[in-house]
Amino acid sequence: MKYARADEFVPQPPASDEKRDGQRIQTVCRMAKVLRVGDAGLWLVRNISNGGMMLSTGVAVEPGETITIALSDNIHLSAQVAWVKDGKCGVTFTQEIDGPVLLKQLAEEQSAKGYRAPRIPVQTHVKAAINNGWQPIELVDLSQNGAGFLHDGTVTVGLQMSLMLGDILRTATVRWSRGCAGGLWLTQPLNRADMESIRKLESAATTYKSSAKQP
Repeated sequence: MKYARADEFVPQPPASDEKRDGQRIQTVCRMAKVLRVGDAGLWLVRNISNGGMMLSTGVAVEPGETITIALSDNIHLSAQVAWVKDGKCGVTFTQEIDGPVLLKQLAEEQSAKGYRAPRIPVQTHVKAAINNGWQPIELVDLSQNGAGFLHDGTVTVGLQMSLMLGDILRTATVRWSRGCAGGLWLTQPLNRADMESIRKLESAATTYKSSAKQP
C-alpha cells in the first residue's frame, strides 16, 4: 500500500477542510490516548487524513518512533512519527483509513449512552484528604475529568475529597463505588499538559510524596 509523505498530508492546521495531493485533510480538535513504549498520555489531534494525522504534544518524541493512537475504546490506529516541530508532530498510519467514515464513527460513539472520555492507565498512590484526614489511595486510570481508584471499602457515593497529584491539587467527588473500587469526578479538569505523559505524572507524584511534609 502506497503512502504519501507525512509533510504532504500533515500541514499546519488549515482554516477549513482542504485537499492536497489527493489527500483530504480534515481539521479536528479532540483528545486521543497515545501509547508508547513505557509511557502513555493524552495528546491533542489537530487534523487527520486517510494517511496520517498531526498532533500537539510537549513530550519529547523522535521521528521513526512507532506509536498507537486510541481515538476511542474501539478505534486504535498504529502509526509512525514522521516529523516533529514546535510542539507538533506528524504521523503516518501503518494502514490507510477512510477519514470521513472514521470521524462519523467517532461522532456516533461520542453521542451514544455510556460514552467515556479517553483514559490512561496508571498505577500510583496519591494523597487524598477524606473526612478531614489525609490518606493514600491507589489510582488505576485517569482522564482530564475523572479517575478510577481503589479504596478500603468505606468510601461512599457523593463523598468529596481533595487529591494531591504531585504538586497538583484537585477537588473530587465519588461518582460510584462498588466493593473496593470507585470512580471520581474532578470538579476542575486537569490541564492537557499534565496528561501528556503518565510516566512524568507518576514520577512527580512519587517525588512529591517522598519529599513533601504531611499536611
